[in-house]
Amino acid sequence: MSDREIDRLLVERAQRGEKHAFELLVTKYQRKLARLLTRFVRDPAEVEDVAQEAFIKAYRALPSFRGDSAFYTWLYRIGINTAKNHLVSLGRRAPTTTEIDSEDAEGFSDGEQLRDINTPENLMMSKEIASAVNETMDGLPEELRTAIQLREIEGLTYEEIATIMNCPIGTVRSRIFRARDAIAEKLRPLVDARKDRRW
Repeated sequence: MSDREIDRLLVERAQRGEKHAFELLVTKYQRKLARLLTRFVRDPAEVEDVAQEAFIKAYRALPSFRGDSAFYTWLYRIGINTAKNHLVSLGRRAPTTTEIDSEDAEGFSDGEQLRDINTPENLMMSKEIASAVNETMDGLPEELRTAIQLREIEGLTYEEIATIMNCPIGTVRSRIFRARDAIAEKLRPLVDARKDRRW
């Protein structure tokens, strides 16, 4: 069974009201959508918010999804429109092109197709950011570090993390939020230094 057929079955189950089926689609595509959204939104925290909003819009529009295109192609369009609307609401302009057609969304796997980011400046900044993230992660209390590693590095669901850490899902969400907040705070000086840069 192909990915597209699996997605179609999950969409049909979600349209019948099975929330877990939609959660599986979110789990499958959340990172892919977030990578795509970085083409429009630079702030990682904003990317996460825009991706979440896109999934909410997709969930609400799910009854109207007819399957004329692949689910990810449809989600891609919702994500791009959500990102553009987000930028407009902040008084910023969206890039004029994504350099990739929405019909190519199924084959989209990384931002490499969108732009060449391997400039010396970006490589140096990437190293600084990676170093800051690693340093911050090392300094986190064990329960926060474990939660964020299981989520972001291992890609586990909140439910799986709650089982592993033997705590409620709400506690997992809180720990991940606090860890992300600590990392974002550490990265803010690095990101703020580039706010005036024109993309």
